[in-house]
Amino acid sequence: MERTTTPNRAALELASVARDASTCTACGLSETRTQAVPGEGSPTAALVFVGEAPGAREDLAGRPFVGASGRLLDDLLASIGLRREEVFVLNTVKCRPPENRNPQRSETAACAPFLTRQLQALQPRVIATLGKHALAVFAPNAKIAEVHGRPYTQTEGGQQGGAVLFPLYHPAAALHNGSLRPTLERDMAALREHLNADAREGAGEATLREVDSVPTRPRPRTQGEAE
Repeated sequence: MERTTTPNRAALELASVARDASTCTACGLSETRTQAVPGEGSPTAALVFVGEAPGAREDLAGRPFVGASGRLLDDLLASIGLRREEVFVLNTVKCRPPENRNPQRSETAACAPFLTRQLQALQPRVIATLGKHALAVFAPNAKIAEVHGRPYTQTEGGQQGGAVLFPLYHPAAALHNGSLRPTLERDMAALREHLNADAREGAGEATLREVDSVPTRPRPRTQGEAE
């Protein structure tokens, strides 16, 4: 996918999404959130991870994946030679559902314009969905157990633009069920192979490490519970 925007324009739009999400009242989650969690990472990221929703720790910090799942995600990134600052990490829903329940369809729909704006600004080569709920946003009929660990092309609605969809299990699933961790590690290795092949095909275009990360949210460290 050829990038049609500049890093500065992408960073400005991502910051605009963060501001708009922080004051959004489009669904009831705005009434119970501590703060919105729009996402963070590099505005030129070729790889975007899309999770489900913030947990308690993320709600307090205003950052995605800062709990145990986030530490595992960082380890998985390191295993394929990447750092958090080189990718972009976000959720389909920007506010924490009460008691960490699954987002309702109406809540996902209310946040969909933010997700669309972010993906349009980032223009990634690959969108790696984390878990079945994030996958359902792009491919409602897909089953994570059947499609994980490889590119998935049977998407609906074109939400991912020209990016390749690459479904993965959510890190929390591997924490809850240890037998899934080797699967997730193998799938991350397959993702790295896909990125390498894509980079060879797109030689001369922006790479994963071309520019430094521009955070779209401050990074305070707080305590809490999250997936």
